[in-house]
Amino acid sequence: MEISQKLFGHKNNQPVTLYTLKNDRGFQVSCIDYGCVITEIITPDRNGKLENVVLGFDTFEEYENNPHFFGALVGRFAGRIKDGEFTLDGTSYQVAQNANGHHLHGGAQGLHAVIWESKVITSDQEAIIEFTYVSPDGEEGFPGNVSMTVRYCINNDRNQLVISYRATSDKTTLLNVTNHSYFNLSGNLKKTVLDHELTMASDYYLDVDEELLPTGNLVSVTEDSLFDFRRGKTIRQATTAEHTQTKLAGNGYDHPFLLNRAKQPAVQLTDAESGRTLMIETTEPAVVFYTGNHIGGPYTIRGTAAENQLGMCFETQGPPDSARHAHFPSSILGADEEFKSETTYTFSQIKR
Repeated sequence: MEISQKLFGHKNNQPVTLYTLKNDRGFQVSCIDYGCVITEIITPDRNGKLENVVLGFDTFEEYENNPHFFGALVGRFAGRIKDGEFTLDGTSYQVAQNANGHHLHGGAQGLHAVIWESKVITSDQEAIIEFTYVSPDGEEGFPGNVSMTVRYCINNDRNQLVISYRATSDKTTLLNVTNHSYFNLSGNLKKTVLDHELTMASDYYLDVDEELLPTGNLVSVTEDSLFDFRRGKTIRQATTAEHTQTKLAGNGYDHPFLLNRAKQPAVQLTDAESGRTLMIETTEPAVVFYTGNHIGGPYTIRGTAAENQLGMCFETQGPPDSARHAHFPSSILGADEEFKSETTYTFSQIKR
């Protein structure tokens, strides 16, 4: 097991450090202490060729200026909050409105936009980066001083990344955090993810309105085969479908799926050409599945022209805007309670 580190840039004269965790198989994960951003995940294809399978940049300035949250830890609240307003214990709160008058992913100065304290932990079998941050009472409008610890851990047994989250608050607050990595198993962005095959253990999804906010409706995937991933299929059909929900999302998916928590892995993604497979297990009740419908533009991603559906996100979390919908799993963290969450990403290969 090995961990290396180097200077990646500066923010407000503070150094930003890049860490690389590597196991004896050659599997490696790189991340920075700015926003706990995962910059690279290097894993082999069926022939043993090591390539990167997440979207990211080579410079700190690109991460500061990119609006798509590549690889970042987002929060305090992942997803949207309508009008940036919610009520807890009879008190109304107004949080940052950074997305068409609504709140998104913790606000412009959320957890993705701060430098975290970091600590390296190594043993013969594990390599860990532990990030800590205290989000002060009132940051981006949220109540409570929230103390957070996030660990990125790899091991020698498997090509696997485990992300664990722990937090406490001195006031009742909302807390709903996730990692916002975009996956593309082709390796070094050879192609889009349109033909990756996805299997997801979800019987219900939440439909959204024209602002991509949950309406409150739980829709059975059996009523809508375009949203039924229980037996595995690609996302290509959704990009051309005449379907209100996929068109609202920008010709693809940007929807919360409620997970059947009795079934793990929650998600399995396969690229038949490279042979790479990703399995995701999580303690979270939902995953927001986003197919990168709006990431195209006049910029490059490590030399590759940015285009829509170049990567897909699996944001393991509680449902967005849950404070407005009592039948959604709650993201309320009580004073002096402990928030715990864990998501595991396991990479392997299939034979032809």
